[in-house]
Amino acid sequence: MPRTMIGLALTTILLFTGFVQAAEPVKLGLNYPTTGRYKQQGLAQARGALMAIEEINASGGILKRPVELLTANSASKPDKSVENVKAFAAQGVSMLFGGSSSAVAIAAGQEAAKHNLIYFGTLTYANETTGTEAHRHMFRETYNAHMAAKALGSYLNESLQGKKLFYITANYSWGWSTEKSLRTFTGTTDTDQHPGVSTSYPRPRDADFRGALQQARDSGADVLMLVQFGDDMAMALKLIHNMGLKDKMTIVVPNLTLGMAKSAGSGIMEGVIGAVPWCWKVPYQYDFSGGKKFVERFVEKYQTYPSSSAASAYSIVYQFKEAAERTGSLNTDKLIAALEDHRYVHLKDNQQWRAFDHQNVQSVYVVKMRPRNDILNSHLREDFFDILMQLPGEDSVKTLAEWKAERLEAGKVATLE
Repeated sequence: MPRTMIGLALTTILLFTGFVQAAEPVKLGLNYPTTGRYKQQGLAQARGALMAIEEINASGGILKRPVELLTANSASKPDKSVENVKAFAAQGVSMLFGGSSSAVAIAAGQEAAKHNLIYFGTLTYANETTGTEAHRHMFRETYNAHMAAKALGSYLNESLQGKKLFYITANYSWGWSTEKSLRTFTGTTDTDQHPGVSTSYPRPRDADFRGALQQARDSGADVLMLVQFGDDMAMALKLIHNMGLKDKMTIVVPNLTLGMAKSAGSGIMEGVIGAVPWCWKVPYQYDFSGGKKFVERFVEKYQTYPSSSAASAYSIVYQFKEAAERTGSLNTDKLIAALEDHRYVHLKDNQQWRAFDHQNVQSVYVVKMRPRNDILNSHLREDFFDILMQLPGEDSVKTLAEWKAERLEAGKVATLE
């Protein structure tokens, strides 16, 4: 058994020490990658979920029942995730969550619906998750590509006037929808003037990125939109550094996480601009007490700062708990009703589970990576982000009219089923 899984198993056992002869546990199923190019984001989710469950069990559980976390490795593969969901359902879980790939979250969410189970998406940024592929059993805790792109456009547009952009995009659902949203909000829909290339997914090769970056360099672009995630982003950024491209163009990575920054390294990340739904500095810069408590307990427990992945999983467990307590039930239909249009404050400012698409409406933050020496001199050497601006959730999300139009164009009904 891998070391991380042994640790998770031991932690789960320890969570039950306060529930001698307790009621049947409430089982939650976390579908996350422990292998592959998104494994760092997966580990962060597991840590966030376990910490939430430890806290909840210490305070009496959910509906006076202990909480148990079941885990399975998605390997960021949709077919494997579907099998995981089937296995979780057979074990009697009350809720499913996880992500790190939109293709995984969409496939797993569709399978969860067949078992009448809620699926909460953690890292799933493709617009389709709560757009054309939305259904009543899927809830997305994090932001989406549209929201991130709108925030980046709001920050960048003045400086982009008269500049040429080049896109290098991962060839799957998240990459496609992110590029489309970025082009819309930065006024770069003309692909002749602002060209781009796609890279294979999963497992792009060094040669794929090298060829794409040579095209970007030869295009004379001023700004490189690097639509890559996880270890793929780290690989591409290391090549960008080695090729000296950071001296010639501004680098924008639309969706960033602490794990991605640590994987690439402080010198490689310096000066990169991107968006996050949350980072550990947010509660300190904007004085959010719940977020500060979460950060400080996470650092004490794991000796590292929590990423947005950890915050997402942690928040989901608490949102499930609170929905169950509002209804006094674990019935899926009652839980869905309790979540829809529910507003709350937890790790940052106001958030809402929007009823018509189950998108979590929340603030978006544009960030820039700090200088290498500042990071190396910071606590835990993990102070990567300078927060440049905050865009409120209601200003970043699609409207109901936009959502309906997108659904109808895709041949889908304009309500969740």
